[in-house]
Amino acid sequence: MSGTKEKPLGIVVGGGPAGMAAAISLAREGARVLLLEKNEKLGKKLYITGKGRCNLTNASPVENLLENTVSNPKFLYSAFHHMDSFATMAFFRSIGLPVKTERGNRVFPSSEKASDVNKVLEKELRRLGVEVRLHTEVTGLLVEDGVVRGVRTADSRRREEVLEAQGVLLATGGLSYAMTGSTGEGLEFAAASGHRLVEPVPSLVPLETREEEYAAMQGLALKNVSLALWNGKKKLYEGFGEMLFTHFGLSGPLVLSASAYLPRNMQGEATLSLDLKPGLSLEQLDARVLREFQANMRKAFKNSLDSLLPKTMIPVFLGRLDIQLEKPVDQVTKEERAALVALMKDYRFTVKGPRGFQEAVVTRGGVSTKDVRPGTMESKIVENLYFAGEMLDLDALTGGYNLQIAFSTAFLAGKSMGERLLQNSDTRS
Repeated sequence: MSGTKEKPLGIVVGGGPAGMAAAISLAREGARVLLLEKNEKLGKKLYITGKGRCNLTNASPVENLLENTVSNPKFLYSAFHHMDSFATMAFFRSIGLPVKTERGNRVFPSSEKASDVNKVLEKELRRLGVEVRLHTEVTGLLVEDGVVRGVRTADSRRREEVLEAQGVLLATGGLSYAMTGSTGEGLEFAAASGHRLVEPVPSLVPLETREEEYAAMQGLALKNVSLALWNGKKKLYEGFGEMLFTHFGLSGPLVLSASAYLPRNMQGEATLSLDLKPGLSLEQLDARVLREFQANMRKAFKNSLDSLLPKTMIPVFLGRLDIQLEKPVDQVTKEERAALVALMKDYRFTVKGPRGFQEAVVTRGGVSTKDVRPGTMESKIVENLYFAGEMLDLDALTGGYNLQIAFSTAFLAGKSMGERLLQNSDTRS
């Protein structure tokens, strides 16, 4: 009497959101799954996403997901249709996590605790029988004749071990928030096995500016403003919302989004144009300023703008104008008023560059999508090797889109890998 045939083994490297989702998807296909994580616990990066609340996805159609993807959106067409944001919400509800939708279609766990996301994912991994090894660092891939055969590992005592498998799925993340374990080794494995890398750079990150006016406005938050990013005469981005002045430059949601469009090799200087009154045209704003002047005719110019600008901004802002601050308002000329209005509609800062990976929400760049099959997430270079999540050259704006990319690519990669492993197993039997 013959014994039961052993299921094929798939190894998932990386226990972040993409790795856990991929392991779940792979196990649901019927494969044995070994999930390797170098940290002391799974999902370390999940705990800090959405300021600890974990913005899981964005409750919007696939078209919107694609529109908010900055790098290689077409590559994600299959992944998003395999698992869109509504499927992601249904998945989390099915494993015991109630979710809620807030402003901007941002989806959060109803408890507003990122730790609860981790708990339900770990519970599902246990239910499916996924073997999890913590404190286990993968040091390289085993590749023979263009086929991945397993991985080399080292434990916390640096004891080495070779783990053979029928397939390997890399979900080690990019380079942002290195303290969570995203230190780029998965990118090194990909490069060593012949894959092209697009240079990783920080994205969704604060920007440093050449002008030093920001120091005097440190801590000032602006709401309902418009911000545009220009490279010479070409507008790269424009958005409406909130931003913040810091000790080094600019931050806040608008600035983080603008950073995603910062050219890798800028021709000329990149500038940020701030429109303080986006709801008003030049003519309408001029009329508004004129009304303020008429109501404050006895005041000095510097004291006439309290209802138009934040108090801490006024002295800094006026430093850019060639108008005597002590001049009585009724003596301000039409040309001087026009210069004030123009500056309120186009307050510019020169971008020196982004802050580092330690402050970046995501990594832009990674494994080139040209070397990965979009319908399966399998490598075109190495057979039975799959990729998921942030280590791919995929990034999006804030609002839950980047985690949706992680879940969509992970579920597609896990399913595709499982189908492949079981098919190969049946063929060999």
